[in-house]
Amino acid sequence: MSTTTQISSARPRPDLPDDLPDNAGRAAAGIAIVLLAQLMLVLDVTVVNVALPAIDAALSFGPASLSWILNGYTLAFGGLLLTGGRLGDVFGRLRVFEIGLALFTLSSLLGGFAQTPGELIAARGLQGVGAALAAPGVLALLTTSAPDEAARNRALALFAAVSMGGGTIGLLLGGVVTDLGSWRWTLLINVPIGIFVLSLARRFVTETPRRPGRFDFVGAATATGTAVSLVWALIGVPEHGWLSLQTLGGFVLGLVLLAVFVLTERRVSHPMLRASLLRSRQRVGGLAVISLVVGGQMSVFFLTVQYLQRELGFGPLSAGASIVPMTVGVLAMSRVVARLLARFGPVPLMLVGTLGLASANLWLSNVGTDSDLVLAVLAPMLLNGLSAGLIFMPASSMILGGVAPEHAGSASGLLQTTQQLGGAMGLAVIVSVYAAGSVPGAFLPGAQAAFLTAASFAVLAFLVTATVIRSGRRRVLAAELAA
Repeated sequence: MSTTTQISSARPRPDLPDDLPDNAGRAAAGIAIVLLAQLMLVLDVTVVNVALPAIDAALSFGPASLSWILNGYTLAFGGLLLTGGRLGDVFGRLRVFEIGLALFTLSSLLGGFAQTPGELIAARGLQGVGAALAAPGVLALLTTSAPDEAARNRALALFAAVSMGGGTIGLLLGGVVTDLGSWRWTLLINVPIGIFVLSLARRFVTETPRRPGRFDFVGAATATGTAVSLVWALIGVPEHGWLSLQTLGGFVLGLVLLAVFVLTERRVSHPMLRASLLRSRQRVGGLAVISLVVGGQMSVFFLTVQYLQRELGFGPLSAGASIVPMTVGVLAMSRVVARLLARFGPVPLMLVGTLGLASANLWLSNVGTDSDLVLAVLAPMLLNGLSAGLIFMPASSMILGGVAPEHAGSASGLLQTTQQLGGAMGLAVIVSVYAAGSVPGAFLPGAQAAFLTAASFAVLAFLVTATVIRSGRRRVLAAELAA
């Protein structure tokens, strides 16, 4: 280390590095293309939200069936992510990514021209299937396309920024195209983007080696069934309650399928999810932190948009614009978090980030009928974005780090499945807390307890980081020193 320091100080440092890998330009283009696809997949989680009233008026949805425009996508997306990740490991991640993106693009076209509620819900379900096939490949291709470790960390930082900022962009974009054109463009806008990405992906993104091995069909079926059952139970909690037959039945079925999945994975030679991925305290802790943070963030989206529209009288576009400070904070932090990670390591960043999220949600819990928009909403949303930007990239790097190349797709699928389940769980809990204290026709009763519950999610994430992850890193360092 000292020799390197002497050499570097003996000669002036050039403004630009002269030792870039030969494929650096192609790799950068490939990363940008894959991130564009990720943005499109994330947009569809929220872009349709603000168009729901227009869709209801055009296709005559009933009150109950309208929610399936969102839930159909969420169920298919969350339920098939592990399967999508394993398919990428076995058949090539770029190939499965392209198949998933093509299905997503085609189903977007079909949804844009849907004439009945059934056609639109079916198209949204197919979109979720396509997203589940493509999304695990995004993370895996990002990590394999980066020419070095520094580029990999920058790519993960951009992935976190796109994944988190995409929700806000979806709200804005949905409001714009619905106000200026038609709700159909919330779906049709995916078509040119999908065609563009598909036309360039194979040119700039390198296919990963296929990992031969027998595909675990029982594991795929039980993993998908577990995720679908749990997500289905969670998204129905606000409507049916925690003790309803649907909710309890979904949880019981999910646990039974999970038990079958675990038994299957112990016996097959090429499992869907290797137990070794869950033996690391750091990886398990990182997954728990991601789940808690995403659950809190989904809840903040829901609560803040409700407050702006119902209490302050904002329209869909104005409400979406008020969430922009969160995206600004995430994007600003994405520019520096890779350097901060290299200097301080993941644990300090995650500790500061989770405390910042808890503070932002505590701040939001004070909103009232006469609150100042800047101080009550915009400022805490900016703090929220800056804090979240300190968490996602270090946690993702911790989860994906040290994974053998042949299991990168499975690890990516596990990470994104955790995000989907965390988001569904968090929203179900927060909405239940809100409903317990709500008063018909008013937003504020119940809102404070709901925001405080979101803050408690961040506090739990802080405790997991401080105990499980930190102690796990100490054990790893002690083992390395002993060796």
